[in-house]
Amino acid sequence: MSKNPITTPDFFGYGDLLPEDERAELARIREYLETAAKPLADANWEKGEFPPEAVATFAKLRLADYSYPEYGDGRTRSPLFSGFLSLELNRVDPSLAVFSGVHTGLAMGSIYGGGDQEQRDRWLPAMAAMDTIGAFALTEPEGGSDVAGGMRTTARREGGEWVLNGAKRWIGNGTFADHIVVWARDVADGVVKGFVVDKGTPGFTATKIEGKIALRIVQNADITLDEVRVPEANRLQNVNGFRDTARVLARTRGGVAWQALGVAVRAYELAREYAVTREQFGKPIGGFQMIQDLLVRMLGEVTSIFGLVVRLNQLVAEDRCRADQAALAKAVATTKMRQVVAWARELFGGNGIVLDYEVAKFFADAEAIYSFEGSREMNTLIVGRAITGHSAFA
Repeated sequence: MSKNPITTPDFFGYGDLLPEDERAELARIREYLETAAKPLADANWEKGEFPPEAVATFAKLRLADYSYPEYGDGRTRSPLFSGFLSLELNRVDPSLAVFSGVHTGLAMGSIYGGGDQEQRDRWLPAMAAMDTIGAFALTEPEGGSDVAGGMRTTARREGGEWVLNGAKRWIGNGTFADHIVVWARDVADGVVKGFVVDKGTPGFTATKIEGKIALRIVQNADITLDEVRVPEANRLQNVNGFRDTARVLARTRGGVAWQALGVAVRAYELAREYAVTREQFGKPIGGFQMIQDLLVRMLGEVTSIFGLVVRLNQLVAEDRCRADQAALAKAVATTKMRQVVAWARELFGGNGIVLDYEVAKFFADAEAIYSFEGSREMNTLIVGRAITGHSAFA
């Protein structure tokens, strides 16, 4: 046996592309997440509950500072750093990473990109500190992939107010968020607009979706809007149609590819460690050819995801990332992630289906990441249109 086996899943050293100070910061974040966030995930995943103390845990990291430096410490980090940060969050627990991503990426991102300066200054400082929590309400019970053209939630202008009616589904953080960004179609002109609805507004109800097999800590909600009145001041002033919603999604879609990498990395780490410690027939199973074959297949897929997402973030840094490139990254990375977690669960044998060995959680959570932010099929059609010039959307 080699005395110095290679333990890192970053086999080609993509992390070395980061400057030294950012690598040190990521190491600090990883250590903190392992000690402060992972125990919360381990204690609450099976119960399907969100630990309230997770808010304070994540608030200490000031994650929003990385995306919105003017509302934080003012320092800027590279787009590549933001990708590796997502990897670290998802490596610890995808559910808690989704909680953070919905708040920081989708809710704050909608206000930052769609709101005017007054609205940014009104909401974002408290959200950056996680004194208030955000949610993003786009998907509907009858409209997932086709919500752009088939949105049924409506907005009606009455004087200085807007009246919202409709329903939303799968809304992360929806049961406890303070500010919910709701997308609705204006009945007067048919244009999709964005509104910030505050928790407790009359006519707004959020009901937890039960019975999930993935991302169990995430509090997804069914939301109903029954004559919900919001002031004109809560309409996102710089949203002028669904294309502005799509811009928010385009930014986060590439982030899902990094989520997939984080899950695949953790599945590989768990499988490699199990292989070198679990003994059968008088020696570690890592000494058997078929186990090594599984591990190398997994490492190969992890490495290919690394290459894809690192290049994607380089394009982001150059302001040259296209929507079809983000769509390809999401579709390919999540497909490869799904294969990696399946091989990891296989390597564990019967132990792979119990939470004691952790891999079962990542195996289940991967299904949600594979499906959200545009299914593989929808992202495939986006790329297919780009490379053929023909739209195959129904």
